[in-house]
Amino acid sequence: MLLLLAEYLQQFHKGFAVFQYLTLRGILGVLTALALSLWLGPWMIRTLQIRQIGQSVRNDGPQSHLSKKGTPTMGGALILTAIAVSTLLWADLSNRYVWVVLAVTLAFGAIGWVDDYRKVIEKNSRGLPSRWKYFWQSVFGLGAAFFLYMTAQSPVETTLILPLLKDVSIPLGIGFVVLTYFVIVGSSNAVNLTDGLDGLAILPTVMVGGALGIFCYLSGNVNFAEYLLIPYVPGAGELIVFCAALVGAGLGFLWFNTYPAQVFMGDVGALALGAALGTIAVIVRQEIVLFIMGGVFVMETLSVIIQVASFKLTGKRVFRMAPIHHHFELKGWPEPRVIVRFWIITVILVLIGLATLKLR
Repeated sequence: MLLLLAEYLQQFHKGFAVFQYLTLRGILGVLTALALSLWLGPWMIRTLQIRQIGQSVRNDGPQSHLSKKGTPTMGGALILTAIAVSTLLWADLSNRYVWVVLAVTLAFGAIGWVDDYRKVIEKNSRGLPSRWKYFWQSVFGLGAAFFLYMTAQSPVETTLILPLLKDVSIPLGIGFVVLTYFVIVGSSNAVNLTDGLDGLAILPTVMVGGALGIFCYLSGNVNFAEYLLIPYVPGAGELIVFCAALVGAGLGFLWFNTYPAQVFMGDVGALALGAALGTIAVIVRQEIVLFIMGGVFVMETLSVIIQVASFKLTGKRVFRMAPIHHHFELKGWPEPRVIVRFWIITVILVLIGLATLKLR
């Protein structure tokens, strides 16, 4: 939106041409989303408290969590608002990738909002039934997948790229739709499962989102893409503005979500952010790198799958409680220790993911 204004004002002063630079608009995207989060945060928390939109806590979980009962939730709406406003202000709105990622983010956020609303407002412990949650996730995930497949402008946009193997790529054809569906829906649910402790999910999301922003910038520049032997995806660079907005909004939310949390993001935030990461990774053809950088999300998801499978097959549990962050709590780790150690793991994994840019 402001880019169009800057383009118009260039005829009066050449200085406005500086807004054409992606790096500048990325920085402005971070600052705008961060400022919005910090500004709107206190008001949103007060509103949630007044409306008694508070978190419910499982009685069979760690006893330290009982004190969190009633903490305002659905704070993910703050993150989505900051991301959407900042992206609309600073991104090139003629870019199809911007609209795809923004649409997926808000659509999955809507699913999470309905789930949270039914749990917190209607006092329905089941929330949105799983079959309907997965149905709508599938609808929006497949919709995005088909759109990206049908609008692909070059074969590389539907090819599976293997990190470390510069001469190996696998044309997916219609299989691209299947892969994209699983990446988007899987990422969405993985982040949602991780969102169980104060700040545990949001900072890894910020770090992975920031790293994907680097991939977007490099993939959208033909010279960098050729030099680094990564797919050149015209227009993907514009997603750095969205990634920057995600980073700013996430850091602003962490200001209130850090231990002890004043507000939780709820499904409205977790489902949306996970879907956004998955969609961006698909666009820049870095699904495997997302799997590496989001290792904490993968670990949390696998712990649930292993726990459920083990209990159904043998009647025994592998972990004291799943997702795995609760396992470590029940082993005696204080909550801040679990959180910070998972953050450290994410830093290492993100650096490994970025290293694949040169190790090809």
